[in-house]
Amino acid sequence: MKALNLRLRVAAVVALTCLTVVGLLAWTLYDASIALENTLVEQIVNEEMTFLIHQHQSQADIFREPGPNVQYYIVRSSNDRERLPLALRDLSAGEYNIGKNKQALHVSVRLVDGLLLIVAYDSGQHEERRQQFKELLLIALTTIIFTAAGLGYWLAGIITHQITNLATQVAALDPRAAHEPLAHRGQDLEVATLARAFDQYQERIRDLIAREQEFTGNASHELRTPLTAIRTSCELLETEIGLSNKALLRVQGIASAAERMTSQLETLLFLARDLALDRNDRVALAECVNLAIAPWQSVIEQKGLRFSNHIATNISIDINHQALNLVLANILRNAVQYTEHGQIEVQWQAPILSIRDTGPGISQQHQQRVFDRRYRAHNDNDGYGLGLAIVKRACDHCGWPIQMHSASGGGTQFEITLPLVTPLPMHT
Repeated sequence: MKALNLRLRVAAVVALTCLTVVGLLAWTLYDASIALENTLVEQIVNEEMTFLIHQHQSQADIFREPGPNVQYYIVRSSNDRERLPLALRDLSAGEYNIGKNKQALHVSVRLVDGLLLIVAYDSGQHEERRQQFKELLLIALTTIIFTAAGLGYWLAGIITHQITNLATQVAALDPRAAHEPLAHRGQDLEVATLARAFDQYQERIRDLIAREQEFTGNASHELRTPLTAIRTSCELLETEIGLSNKALLRVQGIASAAERMTSQLETLLFLARDLALDRNDRVALAECVNLAIAPWQSVIEQKGLRFSNHIATNISIDINHQALNLVLANILRNAVQYTEHGQIEVQWQAPILSIRDTGPGISQQHQQRVFDRRYRAHNDNDGYGLGLAIVKRACDHCGWPIQMHSASGGGTQFEITLPLVTPLPMHT
């Protein structure tokens, strides 16, 4: 269940508090009014009964007419009892409440000198006033609840205004850019404490980013130097006279691997620094796939696998070549590594580039985590669980949706949605 925001919770607490306090007060008033009405009715009936007894004892044959809400009855014989209203015929000495609402009667019965004296007081008007008072209290209670909720919501807005502003400022923060301190004068004590904590945390983040950028810059420089030396040495070796064709192919393979390592190093540095990969080149897809699979041709031959690149040679795309090569290299490496028999196919059906293998597949329980860092669905091969995490990171940076379809024992297929492509001109 979705939690209510702070403003609504404050409003709800205010309304609930008012409901509790006013409800208890209303209940107390209602209970007090009932007790007061009952006391008043009993007092009236007792006074009337006292008058009736006095009238009977002083002048038994002289009888004063009662008021409009009071009836007197004197039962001397069975015939007198038969003439009583039906509700009063079987009453003995005591106090009674008969009927409800407008038909309510409060009856007092006394036995005096062998005679039964009855005073019946019409308490319907009291019951009607009691019901009206109850309805008035309910209306007042409902009005107070809605008023309290509205007032609470307004007050909560004032209370949470600073917190809302602080949350908006925090959401807009760029950890790599300087900004004005979040804590300032005029803030409530609690909000100022929270703002200072955010300022301190932001400062620590900037320090971490600065150290990370310094490290990646140093690592990039240190790794580029030996790679440049390798490429330079390969270029010099290629000019050597008398170098056999086999040795020349090996030197060219070393140079190509060093070039790819340099390209992947630059891409990984971009990803580590969370920078946009916006340098696009016109890339032939088929050629890019062939370059990515080239380092694994010997492994493919050793395993007896079939590799099929079904992409037409004239299909090209404006895309970041480094990022695409990084993605293809990691997916194809996994495909070769985990496929022991069968084939690996690369197909293009605009705008989806798919890579499918006939490997062991990935069970349903692992599919949700295959793109997590250091997570490995299979533990029987070498690896650090970083390849697919890098693939996902690169695709997210470039805006390439990627999906995986797999089943245990049924192979795996990756589908990458790339920008629209255009065919290369045909050479004659």
